[in-house]
Amino acid sequence: MNLGRYILGITGASGSIYGIRLAQQLLVRGDEIHLVMTDNGRAVVEYETGYTADELTDDLQGYDGKLESYSIGDIFAPISSGSFKADAMIVAPCSMATLAHIANGISDNLLERAADVCIKERRRLILVPRETPLSSIHLSNMLALSQAGAIVLPAMPAFYHKPQSLDDAVNFVVGKTLDALGIDNDLYKHWNGEIKL
Repeated sequence: MNLGRYILGITGASGSIYGIRLAQQLLVRGDEIHLVMTDNGRAVVEYETGYTADELTDDLQGYDGKLESYSIGDIFAPISSGSFKADAMIVAPCSMATLAHIANGISDNLLERAADVCIKERRRLILVPRETPLSSIHLSNMLALSQAGAIVLPAMPAFYHKPQSLDDAVNFVVGKTLDALGIDNDLYKHWNGEIKL
């Protein structure tokens, strides 16, 4: 198994569990994660999970992989430079504000700068927006990012695998994210064409 080096951003969109579950899955494999959370991302983690961002970071340190965490304002962090070689960056969940900034090349914080670097260096960038409905502005920004080479992977769970719990729905989205990273996983039942219409 080839281990990877990934940048993970968590923003203030609802659905912080997607980023947390992804971090857990990558760290269990032994991958290296460079984590950066926006201020709103830290607040949403606490609101939705009951854990402070610092408690979450401490918990993630207990896995096999390596975790480095950065302050959102640390523009001198290694991940702000194109010379930092990452296999991919994932923003999960990705707020519409962060998505708009990345789409328009605005780097007001470390997360946005790291994403901008991925685009300019032609490295894999996966954005997991969790917003509905989507406005024309949102869609336009997503199109711009897709045309720039980013993967826009909305948090849209499917139902063909017959989820029995909220965890199953979360795992579907995280499994699809791992698929986009080229990482085999069994977080959800992959479609095998078993239903004939």
